[in-house]
Formats: sequence, structure tokens, C-alpha cells
Amino acid sequence: MIASLQGKLKSKCPGYITVEVNGIGYRVFIPLSTFYELADEGAEVALNIFTAVREDAIHLYGFRTYEEKQLFELLLSVNGIGPKLAISLLSGISSADFIRAVFTEDRQTLTKIPGVGKKMADRIILELRDRVIKLAPEESREEAKAESTLDAVREDALSALVNLGYKKSLAKTVVDRVVDSAGDGLALEVILKRALKELS
Repeated sequence: MIASLQGKLKSKCPGYITVEVNGIGYRVFIPLSTFYELADEGAEVALNIFTAVREDAIHLYGFRTYEEKQLFELLLSVNGIGPKLAISLLSGISSADFIRAVFTEDRQTLTKIPGVGKKMADRIILELRDRVIKLAPEESREEAKAESTLDAVREDALSALVNLGYKKSLAKTVVDRVVDSAGDGLALEVILKRALKELS
């Protein structure tokens, strides 16, 4: 199985390139992010390769960075995503933005990618959120961790208000307003006090 290729860039176009190694030309499918970073034809090129073996063909997929290849492999693990769609996804958004969107459950960003609807975005988040943490930069991890903690506090406050007899829809509106107006860092007790004050 081919894991990397280094040779002469024989030809290139959006979608795929030909890399010549010892007189043999390999067609390699690439995302646009890799295409933009390529040198001119005739220059040396080095790519991380994912080899997809099918009954009727062997396809090579190339990436400028190892992290991009890892993300491609993660996408392939999602039900309904094959190599072609995975390449399209990586072409429609940067790896960092994709990871951040999945990690923070930003469906709006994901559905802007060609080929991703609401159901696909939900599936990507469900299946990849806990796995992309290894690829996320430290600042994104901290941001998502804070967001996750805040979401948990929201849910606890909402649950407490519903248990006190308030309608869930009304309680949610008030809790969201309290949290959004105050920003991060509110304790559950503070949120409850402010929400009860608004509801009284």
C-alpha cells in the first residue's frame, strides 16, 4: 500500500495531478487545499497518500499535510461518505475550520459546504465530534471545552426550571437570554436566580 509519493509534478489540474516517480506516472486525486499549494509543473512534489483499493480499481488520494490525510480518513469512517465526497468536503473548507465546526457543533458552517445537508452535518458531528479533538489546535479545544461546559449549565438550569413547573419553551427562552446577555462564566446558581427573577 502506498503511503507517500515524492517525484516530479508531471501535470496538475483542480481535482487530480500526475506525479512521475522513476518513469512511472501516478494519478493522484487531491483536494483544492493541496492544489493551491502545488509548485509549477516540472517541480518536485511530496504528498501523503491514502490508497483506496476497490475490486475494479486502485485510487490514490494525496494531501500536502499528514493532518489533512488524517481528517480524510476520519471522514471516510462516517456512514455515507466515500472518497469522492470526502475530497469535496476538504475542498470546500479548510481543515482547521472544519475541525472547529465539528467540535463546536456549528451546523451552519458545515451546511455551507457543497454536498452537505442538515442530515449529513448532524451525522458528521455525531460520529466525529469526539474524534476530531486529537486534530484540533489547542485554542479550539479550550474554546469547545468552554462551550461544552456552558451548554451543560444551560441544560441543568432548564431542567431545574421545568421541574419547578415552568413550561420548557418559556424556560429555555429565558435561560438562553440570561446566559447570552451575561456571557461566559456564569454559575448555575446565578443563572437560576436571574431566570427566576425574569419569570416571576
